[in-house]
Amino acid sequence: MKKLLMVYAVLLCLLFVYVYNYSRGEKAASNEGGGPLTGSLSEKFVMVTFQSGIEYWKSGLKGFEDAAQLFNVSVEYRGAAHYDAHEQMTVLEQVIAKKPAGIAVSAIDPKALDSVINKAHEQGIPIVLFDSDAPGSNASTYIGTNNRDAGAAAAHKMAKLLNGKGETAVITQPHQYNHQERTKGFKKTIEQSYPEMKVAAVLDGKGDELASKKQAEALLKKNPHIKGIFTTEANGASGVAQAVKAAGLTEKISIIGFDKDKKTLDGIKDGSIAATLGQDTWQMGYWSLHMLFLSSRHFPPDMKTARPLPSSIDTGITMITKENVEAYYAND
Repeated sequence: MKKLLMVYAVLLCLLFVYVYNYSRGEKAASNEGGGPLTGSLSEKFVMVTFQSGIEYWKSGLKGFEDAAQLFNVSVEYRGAAHYDAHEQMTVLEQVIAKKPAGIAVSAIDPKALDSVINKAHEQGIPIVLFDSDAPGSNASTYIGTNNRDAGAAAAHKMAKLLNGKGETAVITQPHQYNHQERTKGFKKTIEQSYPEMKVAAVLDGKGDELASKKQAEALLKKNPHIKGIFTTEANGASGVAQAVKAAGLTEKISIIGFDKDKKTLDGIKDGSIAATLGQDTWQMGYWSLHMLFLSSRHFPPDMKTARPLPSSIDTGITMITKENVEAYYAND
């Protein structure tokens, strides 16, 4: 319901802008640009990510492109090739130098990119965050999952799988804000709601399948009491499942992943992964472009402190299990 209300609020905001401009008798644009809700192909909006070649970003980029088609504007996809904050900062600096109509960024680190994000804002370039927030920056809004709630949902699912008893672990990316929030939500929920459960370890899987596998292998050797593992990102669950299978513990350890990449869905289908939390990444890209377009055409560059956008837009999550996994193959 909260998600629907936010979407309705955004649509009403767009409608208000249209009616306001129409009531002032705004003239039809020339060939260089359209009306209040129609842009021009000369207006370019850029999406900036990290580990830019991974499957995870494809759906978000598709949403970004679909919204761009709706508004008749151009898009470009850029990103750091590696999981490297300095590389992403460099890419973002290069994008800002070209003065695009707007930028959507998934922040690799909650603080490292603040100065560059603020630079875009100071230059009057609309900039929003999606997927992973940098809450201390001057970006206009955050579009993505409520990650604290997502971590709590994973904890409740894990408790159900373990009948409310046993030791668990989290394999995450500890320097990235969205993963920090998922871990906090999971740990807090276990501590407050399930007294016979424990989070015995939080480990760094580096956003990588092989690194997550190695962390799980070491964990299982060190702690034979582990009954469940929650991985907070797209590449982790498949790596953990490999480690658990090699140890002969597939029937004894429950794995919950995050996102809906094919390897994770395959793991759910064959029973090596119990569940995953599916994000609506298409919505992240789609609404990011909407917010950027609205800002670029209707909010003047000198509106430094009062851009009338929602502080965040929650795009929601879905618990994917063996019962509904086939539907997500169809969607992807």
